[in-house]
Amino acid sequence: MKKLDENFIKWLSSKKGEDDKMLKFRLNSFKKFQELDNPHFGPKIDIDFNNINYYKSDIDNTKNKWEDVKSEIKNTFQDLGVIDAEEKYLDGVSNQYESEVVYHKNKTDKEIIFMSTDDALKQYPELFYKYFNNLVKYDENKYTALNGALWSGGSFIYIPPHTTLDRPLQSYFRIDSESLGQFERTIIIVDDYSSLEYIEGCTAKSYSSTSLHAGVVEIYVGKHAKCRYSTIQNWSNDVYNLVTKRAIIDDYGIMEWIDGNIGSKITMKYPSCILKGDHALGNSLSIAYAKDIQKLDAGAKMIHLGKNTKSNITSKSISENGGLSNYRGMVKITKNASNSKAKVKCDTLILDNLSSSNTYPKNIIENDSSIIEHEATISKISADKLNYLMSKGLSEDSAKELIIMGFIADFKKQLPMEYAVELNRLIKD
Repeated sequence: MKKLDENFIKWLSSKKGEDDKMLKFRLNSFKKFQELDNPHFGPKIDIDFNNINYYKSDIDNTKNKWEDVKSEIKNTFQDLGVIDAEEKYLDGVSNQYESEVVYHKNKTDKEIIFMSTDDALKQYPELFYKYFNNLVKYDENKYTALNGALWSGGSFIYIPPHTTLDRPLQSYFRIDSESLGQFERTIIIVDDYSSLEYIEGCTAKSYSSTSLHAGVVEIYVGKHAKCRYSTIQNWSNDVYNLVTKRAIIDDYGIMEWIDGNIGSKITMKYPSCILKGDHALGNSLSIAYAKDIQKLDAGAKMIHLGKNTKSNITSKSISENGGLSNYRGMVKITKNASNSKAKVKCDTLILDNLSSSNTYPKNIIENDSSIIEHEATISKISADKLNYLMSKGLSEDSAKELIIMGFIADFKKQLPMEYAVELNRLIKD
C-alpha cells in the first residue's frame, strides 16, 4: 500500500506507459481531489484515504484466451458464472480483477471497437481524447476528481454507424482484496442509426475494513441510435460505491438505464441523461434493496434540452432490518425544450419498523408547453397479507419473498435472462 501523492500518480502513469497529456490530467485531477470536500447531501461518507490501496495488479497485459489467465483469477470468475454466460448470451466480455482488465474477448465479426480503456488510449488516442473527460468533467466532485487521478481499466466501446449487435457486450468488475480502491473508466459511443446493449456486474469479497469503488461512465448516443446499459451491483457491505454515470443523446436517440443496487455499505449513484437532440428519449428503471447497515442513495437525472423530448424515471426501493433506501433525482426541462414530457414514479416497500426510505425529487420546468408528472407510493408488508399467504401453505419467509418478487416484477422483465436469474438468487439470499 503506497501513500497517495504526486509521486504515486507519476508512478502509476509511468507503469501504464502513458503520454505526458494523460500524466498532466492525472496530476490536475489529484490536485482538485485534495481541494474538494465530500458531497453535502446524502449519507455521511467516512473514508480513511490513508488506508486504501489505490492500485493492485500483478498482470503484464490483458489476455484474450481464457486458458492464459491465472488459475486463481479464473476460479473466481468461473464461480461467479461469468464465463458460462459468455458462450450463451454475449457478443463480447471484459473482466476486471482489482485494478486491471485481466481478460477480454470480442466475439462479434462486426467492425466495432471493444477493448479496455487503457488499451484504447494507446491504440486510438485521437478517438479516445475526443470523448474522454468531455461529458463527466474531472472537477465535478471529489470522486470524479479521484477517478481522474487514478482511473484504471473499464471498457471503451465504439459502435460505428448503421451497426446493431445481435447480443449484448458485458463487463464484470471484481474486488478480492481488502481496503482496495477500484476506479474504472468506461466510455461508450453508439454512432448514428446504431444500437448497443451493454450489461455490467459488480461483486466483492467481504472484509472488516473499507473498500472504495469510484467509477465514471460517459455514453454518447447518436442520431436515431439506441443504448441500453444494465447493471446489477452486489458489492459487499464494506464497499463505498460512489459512481458518476452520464449519457448525452442526439436527435431521435434513445438511452435506457436499467440499474439494480443490492449490495455495498453506501451507494450514491444517479445515472443521468442529457436529452440534447430533438425527440430524444431517456428512460431510467432502478431498484435499491437496503438491509442492515446499508444506505442506498440512488435515483436518476434527466436534463431536457431538445424539443419534443421525453423522459421516464421509475424507482423502486426496498428496505429491511434497519436499511435505508432513498430516491434522489432531478428532472429539468429547459426554456428551449418545448413540448417535452417527463414522468417520475417512486415506489417504496418497507419490510419492518426498523427500516426507512425517503424521496428527494427536484423537478424544474422552464416553459409553458411541457409537462412533468410525479407520483410516489410507500407501503409496508401488512400482517393481513402475510397471514393470507401463510394460510395458503407458505412459510413467512416464502410469503415475504413472493411479495417482493411481485414488487420488482417490472424491473426483472427488463434484464437479460441470466441477470434476472442472478437477481432472484441475490434477493432470496
